[in-house]
Amino acid sequence: MVMQELSQEACLTTIAEREVPQSARMASERVAVVFTQSWCPDWSVMRRYLDGLDEPGLTVFFVEYDRQPFFQEMMAVKETAFENYQIPYVRYYRDGALVSESNLVFMKRKFLKRFDARR
Repeated sequence: MVMQELSQEACLTTIAEREVPQSARMASERVAVVFTQSWCPDWSVMRRYLDGLDEPGLTVFFVEYDRQPFFQEMMAVKETAFENYQIPYVRYYRDGALVSESNLVFMKRKFLKRFDARR
């Protein structure tokens, strides 16, 4: 598994298109994108197990948008286009298609199960 920060270019595309760009959604068979703020204690909980998650075919992107120059714009997209006011907010993609969304997930088993959901 790879966990990496969503690039500034991908973030700006997300803001402009109101969806995570296909290049990120197709990074592997299963992709999760976490939108959060650096101070969030729930993000700290998730990050602990995500950092150590060894799962083939899974890529996890994250953006701590409070640390970015586009803070307000990203928050607006999350709250209006994605209709979610809580953090962390996670979008789950399988083969590039959105299959689930969530906020805090305490256990890695439940996190991985989200990829089996169908919208």
